[in-house]
Amino acid sequence: MGEREFVVMMAAIQALYALSIDVMLPALGVIATDLGEYEPNRRQLVIGVFLVCGGLASLFPGVISDRFGRRPIILVSLTAYTALSLTAAFVQNFTALLVLRGLTGLFVAAMMIVPIAIIRDRFSGDRMARTQSLVAMTFMVVPMLAPLLGQGIVLVAGWRFVFAAMAFLGLLVTAWVWIRLPETQHPEYRQDLKPHMIFGNMRSAVTNRSALGYFLGAALIQGALLGFISSAQQLMGEALGAGAAFPALFGLMALSMASTNFINSRAVMRFGTRRVSHCAVIAYIAVAAVHVWLAQGSSHQLWQFVALTALTMCCMSFLGANFQAIALQPFARIAGSAASVLSFIRLVLGAFMGLSIGQAFDGTARPLTLAILAAGVGTLALVAFSERGMLFGRRDSYDAERIR
Repeated sequence: MGEREFVVMMAAIQALYALSIDVMLPALGVIATDLGEYEPNRRQLVIGVFLVCGGLASLFPGVISDRFGRRPIILVSLTAYTALSLTAAFVQNFTALLVLRGLTGLFVAAMMIVPIAIIRDRFSGDRMARTQSLVAMTFMVVPMLAPLLGQGIVLVAGWRFVFAAMAFLGLLVTAWVWIRLPETQHPEYRQDLKPHMIFGNMRSAVTNRSALGYFLGAALIQGALLGFISSAQQLMGEALGAGAAFPALFGLMALSMASTNFINSRAVMRFGTRRVSHCAVIAYIAVAAVHVWLAQGSSHQLWQFVALTALTMCCMSFLGANFQAIALQPFARIAGSAASVLSFIRLVLGAFMGLSIGQAFDGTARPLTLAILAAGVGTLALVAFSERGMLFGRRDSYDAERIR
């Protein structure tokens, strides 16, 4: 498989997970009303339950893939995604929908985790950061188009066809992976599923100082992003008056992330992953501080929110792929286990943060902007911990413990 096809395939697998979130956004109000749920903030649970269950389940797919390989785990996850999405199209009450969304999150967590391990199987260091940035740039097409797709489907055919469309796309990607994806794990790296070995590998990952700060920092940034996604429709579409323009504005902000991921894929090869990501954390904090100041006033406007949130997302694009590459560098032999631990911390902490931020929505941008600023400050402190206070070093050699 050539590099271009590899990048697009990894992006497509991760994009299906993202699609489960973003395509829902314009339909949340219609879904809740049609299924008899009239509490405004409860509609966010369609997103929140999926994220929390996906986060809780993320501890296992990478560990299992270290034993049985990446390919079978991906295929099982894609099959479950397709089947559960199709089932959700026929649900008759809001509670049943939440149950199905929770099950979907549990079964498809591998779609976010195993691709990370696959990329680590093939690349390391700055090359991994570059490839992950290209993957992120490609799958960001989904957040750009998914809200528009969801809105169009709701207007033309009804919200149930949103889930049917997810199932159809899942079927296409499943067929592609079945035909074209080879096993990428090195045979000599296969791990036994013995409890002491599993927990030993996980302990190695979470006690490695050079990785831990990046694990936790990624979780804080993820939580801030998910807090925005959870409350975006209410905040932008209703409180700030975007109305029918919400999907287009959401897509515009996603476009900024895609563009910055492309820039990141070039920048890390020239300046190094650490220099780029450390500068991005500081820029993230600066933008968030300005946004907090503006949000405190009574004249906070939609264009200000969109512009500053887009800048914040640009900074995030310099963090996600780079943090993953730095954190996973020491773990070539246990890439799946390390990816699961990283994703578990990032998704669980991020999901609960996102859910809390969304539920704190009070009709203004103040809770969200304060959470974004706090996440940035916390991330900088955690990165400084991992780097022992030595920021901005290129350190291509990645002075970290090697896991044998």
